[in-house]
Amino acid sequence: MPGTRKQVGATGAQTVTISFAGFNRAWAAWIADRLERRGVTVVQQRWDPPVELPLEEALRDLTLSRGRVLVVLSDWYFQLGPRSHDEWNRALREVVAPDPDRFAAVSVTTSALPGATSVLGAADLTNVGADEAERRLLVRLGLGTEPLPHSAETRPGLRYPADTPEVWGGVPRRNTRFTGREKLLSKAYRALQDAGPGAGVVTLHGMSGVGKTQLAAEYVYRFGSEYDVVWWVPADRRALYRQKLAELAPELGLSTGAEYGERLRAVRDALRRGEPYSHWLLVLDGADEPEHIWDLVPTGPGHVLITSRNPEWSEHNSNLVEVPVYARNESVAFIRRRAPRLTPSEADQLAEALEDLPLLLDQTAGWLNDSDMSVDEYIDLLEGGIDQDVVKVSADFPLAFQTAWSILLNKLKDTVPESVDLLRLCSFFAPGSIPVRLLKEMPPGELPEQLSGLMNDPLLWNKAIGQLRQYSVVRLESHESVVDEASSGESLYMHRMVHQIIGKDMPERDRQEFIDVVRRALAAADPGRPTDTRLWPAYAEITPHLKWADVLNSTDPAVQTLVLHCLRYMYLSGEYRAGIKLGARAMDAWQELLGDDYSRVWDLRYHYANLLRAVGDYAGTEAIERAAVEHLRAERGPQDLEHLRAASGLAADLRGLGRYDEALEMSGWILGAYRELLGDQDSRTLNAQNNLGVSLRLLGRYEEALELDRRTLDARRKLLRPRHSWTLYSEINYATDLRLLGRYGEALSLQNPSVALHRRVMGQDNPQTLRAEHNLALCQYRSGERAKAADLFTRVLERSERVLGENDPLTMMFAASQSFFARENADIDQARDISEKVVGGYVDMLGEGHPYVAGTRANHALILRNVGERDRAHTLLEEALADMTEAVGENHPWTLGCAVNASALRNLVGDPESAAALTDSVVVRAAEVLGRTHPLTLSARIAHAADLRGIRDRQRADKVETEALEDLKATLGDQHVHTVSARSRNRPYWDFEPQMI
Repeated sequence: MPGTRKQVGATGAQTVTISFAGFNRAWAAWIADRLERRGVTVVQQRWDPPVELPLEEALRDLTLSRGRVLVVLSDWYFQLGPRSHDEWNRALREVVAPDPDRFAAVSVTTSALPGATSVLGAADLTNVGADEAERRLLVRLGLGTEPLPHSAETRPGLRYPADTPEVWGGVPRRNTRFTGREKLLSKAYRALQDAGPGAGVVTLHGMSGVGKTQLAAEYVYRFGSEYDVVWWVPADRRALYRQKLAELAPELGLSTGAEYGERLRAVRDALRRGEPYSHWLLVLDGADEPEHIWDLVPTGPGHVLITSRNPEWSEHNSNLVEVPVYARNESVAFIRRRAPRLTPSEADQLAEALEDLPLLLDQTAGWLNDSDMSVDEYIDLLEGGIDQDVVKVSADFPLAFQTAWSILLNKLKDTVPESVDLLRLCSFFAPGSIPVRLLKEMPPGELPEQLSGLMNDPLLWNKAIGQLRQYSVVRLESHESVVDEASSGESLYMHRMVHQIIGKDMPERDRQEFIDVVRRALAAADPGRPTDTRLWPAYAEITPHLKWADVLNSTDPAVQTLVLHCLRYMYLSGEYRAGIKLGARAMDAWQELLGDDYSRVWDLRYHYANLLRAVGDYAGTEAIERAAVEHLRAERGPQDLEHLRAASGLAADLRGLGRYDEALEMSGWILGAYRELLGDQDSRTLNAQNNLGVSLRLLGRYEEALELDRRTLDARRKLLRPRHSWTLYSEINYATDLRLLGRYGEALSLQNPSVALHRRVMGQDNPQTLRAEHNLALCQYRSGERAKAADLFTRVLERSERVLGENDPLTMMFAASQSFFARENADIDQARDISEKVVGGYVDMLGEGHPYVAGTRANHALILRNVGERDRAHTLLEEALADMTEAVGENHPWTLGCAVNASALRNLVGDPESAAALTDSVVVRAAEVLGRTHPLTLSARIAHAADLRGIRDRQRADKVETEALEDLKATLGDQHVHTVSARSRNRPYWDFEPQMI
């Protein structure tokens, strides 16, 4: 046909059917891609004939395929079934030899294959690069090898299977005994491929021991060539997940500092944007508590694969793929591959006895293959029980588990007894990744004799590790060297089920000895400075193991110090829920173990109260701190440092409860005491100075707070460092003071770079970072940058709800801002919905009469006014004004702001005289308290001008308005939104902003 051109390398219409084992899917996909570019029609057909079908018949079925059959030769292709080499030789001679041109082959293995495969004339693709492999493939199929025209190479091809993705980390070694699960792999693949942008999340869900992690690993190896980034992250604990995700930053080539928070933020942002790689796969292994990490699951153009026992991932935009136990044919095939000496019938018997559970099949078949015990004898043991003198497994587990594990443990005890000691030692770490390197780093003299020999003899260590790996009891983490066996075992992975079984019925002498070793190893790993954000990854690694090492029942001072440091880390990093759980358990344990008056118990009370206060339990912490203050003052005197620390906590509780005058008085004498004892430049003195500034700010004494916070910031920058979390905290406070004084430009210029530094140092979702971003949004809003503020208000609230929960004090503070911003920007329904929740939340947390309840009710009244409910709004505002006056006094800026709003509602309900009288009073009081040109005073003056017009006193109204406009222009600028609005005679309103205590 005129104009038709044959593609380079094609020999006309041609079809090739690729026959491959599922294990080699990546090779089949790459071969198909290279052939299709040359005009060849390709059919991919996975090779997995039923074991009952004779091999000859299965091969003849292949000849029914269209075109030539290209076989991808590998160990797996011949092991499926499994089939012996003799069976294969017979089948190849009978089916392939008579018609050799119908078949072709490529070899992707260096292992010995059945001799008769020579009839296939396989092209060897091992140990060569992609170009040479393609050339050999084309030559074997008789296709031309000329380079394709440029237009044919415009779309990116699949990665050559021998090449790893650009970024690859954390992935377990491939299980060369992986069996079956083809439908599950295909289902997961299709679910990810069919998902839209940002929705590619699949959870492999099932009970312990069904092989979820192995399935995820096999998915990675089969489909990994389609990704540029493959990153495996343990996700059973939030802190560890964040740490491991942050480690991706340098692998992506992101320019970040050393701070953990900066790396985490950069990684999440890079994945979301798909830069520098859009084809990424993140695997979250062991994510059994979605409520703890779902907010940290990246979005973007890539894919996320999760393994979990928890089906609640379906509530977090994830597709669930249930992973059941093996089908019986999969069990039989797996057992015969693991234990070749067993017949199909014996394998079937064993699978029945072990209920097709992959983990148990793997461990049992492994040692049974090395044993001379028959399957019938083993099943008799399972059914009849075992002697009481051998290693036992708890009756908490099903019978098959109990007996199978007892048999396996006794096999280990007889062959390498040290391996049982190592297992038991590992059971005092948390399940999953076990940092046994901490044990090997301990001085030999601190280890019991039986463990000292194991830890310090590389040959014995490797022998024990090798035995445990052989029977699939543990696995080495992926970062371990495969070649250097002397360094192996620095980090082991123990399955949750294995961990649970090993920890049961241990002899008490061993239990005490092993647990003491782990406690001391964890204490030795304590970095010692939980306030240093650079050390947070180390604490994230340590904290999950505290529970399993039962550290709360230790009297070792170093172990107790570790507990206190971990609580401090949890408080500073925002891990409040986990910290409160640990603190509550520690309080119960230490009071019983050490007594109420032990010094460490007072330390514990301080850290525990900080965590409770962070979630708004001010009444609870006030009771704890007041008891501590009274006891310590009586026992040690008012100048005792522990007494002063407890008093500082009590002052914070009083601030939380709205008792600001009491808090100010207490904060003042605490600062004086610290100055007298420690001097002006001690960090504890500066903390007390910071707290006094907070009390002043809550009382509306903004100028005094500003001066104090300025001095604190300067001192912290010199004494600590610019990136220290307390220095950054002072920046928020100082910028807040500037904003509350109406110095919006100065506040914005300080808070903007501080937010960037917070994100890098503390992490994007740290509570302090969220607070910094919130203050930046308020600075932008007050400065007139409303589009920027809108986006930031929304993002901060969403992240806080995910990370801290809807009822957290910070979240409610952010929600209050989102509500009044929405009210002023034409989303009244959102404003009302949020406002109702905020008011209700503050009533539940703080009770009636608290200034935050009065203030947020005043905000809500403005929403009611906007929707036409004037009478209800008026009543609510008058109640709020009365409550605020009662709570903080008539001259507090919050009371003055409520009065400005109340005057507007008095006008609307027909009481202009009362409105004018109220604003007249407010102007006088505001000028005295805040100054004549403070934004609140200026708003009151503009409102008073409007009220004067309402009572027809136009001459005075014009005079007041003219003077106020001139001051607005001079203070905020001629084009500032407040100035423009006042010039247009839009009545100003005041928004109540809850403050941090």
